Amino acid sequence: MEIILFKDVCIIKGGVALRTADTVRVTTKEEPQAKCANMGWRIVVNTYFRLTFEFYRSLKLMRSARYFIILILGLGPLSSCKDVTKGVETPPEFQVIQVIKRDIPIYRAFVGQVYGFQDIPIRARVEGFVEGVHFDEGLAVKKGQLLYTIDPQPYEAQVASMQGGVAEAQTYLVNAENELARYKPLAEINAVSKSDLDAAQASRDAAVASLDAAKANLRMSQINLSYTRILSPIDGLIGKTEARTGEFVGREPNPVILNVVSQIDQIRVQFFLTESEYLTVIRRSIAEHGRNRKIDNIELMLADGTAYDQKGSVEFLGRNIDTSTGSILVQAVFPNPDHLLRPGMFAKVNVQYEFLTGALLVPQRCVIELQGQYSVFVVESDNMVKSRQVNVSDKIGDLWLVTEGLKPEDKIVVDGLQQVTSGMKVLPIMTEFKSQTPDIK
Repeated sequence: MEIILFKDVCIIKGGVALRTADTVRVTTKEEPQAKCANMGWRIVVNTYFRLTFEFYRSLKLMRSARYFIILILGLGPLSSCKDVTKGVETPPEFQVIQVIKRDIPIYRAFVGQVYGFQDIPIRARVEGFVEGVHFDEGLAVKKGQLLYTIDPQPYEAQVASMQGGVAEAQTYLVNAENELARYKPLAEINAVSKSDLDAAQASRDAAVASLDAAKANLRMSQINLSYTRILSPIDGLIGKTEARTGEFVGREPNPVILNVVSQIDQIRVQFFLTESEYLTVIRRSIAEHGRNRKIDNIELMLADGTAYDQKGSVEFLGRNIDTSTGSILVQAVFPNPDHLLRPGMFAKVNVQYEFLTGALLVPQRCVIELQGQYSVFVVESDNMVKSRQVNVSDKIGDLWLVTEGLKPEDKIVVDGLQQVTSGMKVLPIMTEFKSQTPDIK
């Protein structure tokens, strides 16, 4: 060590420096305090390894602006005021965790659309003017509840006309039966010809057929009349009406579908799998459930990013792969007891794609991403930090799934990444990372 004084300015450096006419040269074996004292300076060493100087020789020198002190730190710890020695820095402490190793399911997300378990269109099956709307839009309706009434007068008139036709046909039938009854005994005594008997029999049979046709026409007119009262086919939730009182309905371009009633105690979610995804999912299902090919434990992520609290199962797989898109339709069913889900919503369907044994996971906050490259700081056995590039695949909650670059016994820095550099020596403090991901315990 040396202390160089340039006109009462002390510059402290490690090692030995040459002495000029205005400097004092000392080594670590000498007494630097004594040498500086000859120039009117005293070295004071504190516990934070800083060197300060007190000038006590002359107030006149203190007033002079040309005297100043330049302190250069980094000499290392000094043990006492009279012994300036080189010390060892203590490595900084950093919290580290061991790479997490777990058996985990891997999910794939698919965009799906929500439908009611039943979505029944309410159609105007006869044309006419709407006389009344008998429900509250957007609320629940019961099976058989009156929804719409259409002007029934034209259909009532048609029913009356058909009733007259039935009465007429019945009269013809009675006359034909009476004629036949008169001809039969006469034919037995050959009072009338055989052809006259056959003609009477044919007239009676034709009258029976005419009566049946008239009754059918009457039934059809009665059915049309009943269509003027539109009832709910199921219990469910009804939507916004497409026709108001006084509007003509039942014939294009006027409304034909007046509304939709949806049963939403359960809902259907439809989504598509590519051919390769379908094969992966089905093979896993066959391995777990045999030929039943049951696919369950399906999760639903809503538009606000929250997970739906009910699990679903696949109810339907399409018959074929759509050749235009290369995908297959899948339909899953979810319970909807609180009627939270409504038809038309979009959601992400998480389907278990595979199950990994001994997967390596690290917290997302440990991973540094730069231009598509991912890396972590690994603390090696000599407590030296090394930046290591890793390959990641899936985000599992607050964790990354690492496919390459780490071993189960590796320790990685979890906090203070901005203060860490590769090649830095640290004092690792083992800690435990508590993941918020449900599948990771």
